[in-house]
Amino acid sequence: MTNIAPTGTQHTIAADGFEAVITELGAGLRSLTQDGRPLVVDFPADQPPVGGAGLPLLPWPNRIEDGRYTFDGEERQLALSEPKTGNAIHGFSRTFPWRVLSRDDASIRMGLRLFPQVGYPHILDLSIRYALSAAGLEVEIEAENVGDTDAPYGFGAHPYLTLGASCPLDETVLELPAAQWIPVNERKVPTGRKDVQGTEYDFRTARPIGGTELDTAFTGLERDDDGLVRVRLTPGGGTGGIQLWAGEGIEWLQLYTGDTLPEGHRRQGLAVEPMSCPPNAFATGEDVVRLVPGGRVVHRWGIGPV
Repeated sequence: MTNIAPTGTQHTIAADGFEAVITELGAGLRSLTQDGRPLVVDFPADQPPVGGAGLPLLPWPNRIEDGRYTFDGEERQLALSEPKTGNAIHGFSRTFPWRVLSRDDASIRMGLRLFPQVGYPHILDLSIRYALSAAGLEVEIEAENVGDTDAPYGFGAHPYLTLGASCPLDETVLELPAAQWIPVNERKVPTGRKDVQGTEYDFRTARPIGGTELDTAFTGLERDDDGLVRVRLTPGGGTGGIQLWAGEGIEWLQLYTGDTLPEGHRRQGLAVEPMSCPPNAFATGEDVVRLVPGGRVVHRWGIGPV
């Protein structure tokens, strides 16, 4: 009898010293290394990911309060996939097997036709391309509405960045070019928007994370001259840092230090989650993409050395 991994078939790509493993389940990024050095917190092939590690989050990231939203005057109820808060979380795509559309040694494109789900009566063709080069990993996510009604859509991803065991999270230096943070209530639902100036959430000037606990969305992102926003992690007083970059249409970043994960997984890395819309976006409508029939949208992000 053949044993099937909890995340299905494992697909390895490699180029220029980088290697990545992509899973059939969810088209997730199980591992990413540079010359053997881990750039993301990985997990064994015979175990499921913890805390959404490495998974794309489609067709919405983060939480929707009570799983309820209204679209074009129709009230909808999503399944409450986070029972402890009574919310719907992180979309549907992470629970489905994806098929390989194309691949070579350095890249792979995977696809999923997302049929109507409870509270989401739409049909989307989703694809994700992972590609390695001397610059590191580039990820391209595309969604096309192949149904006959307009569809709300948002994108997110959930990699946990790490500098390795030699640099604990508390000693990791974080540079986050974000001017605003989003406070939440006890159910992790946004309650407003605040400036980071003068708060523990101000990492615009690089500084150690220390004991700061983050499960926090940020916006007001400052981009470099090439139009990309970059979040950088570096070891205190050392070299060998990494960065996550995000392209056009990604105006939100969720950072999570993993303090609420199970024992053995807490604060093992920093989740830096590029998002096209904020938490609870389907309910508020903020930055939600309206995909008309035949419409498509592409988002890009990546990870590489500083």
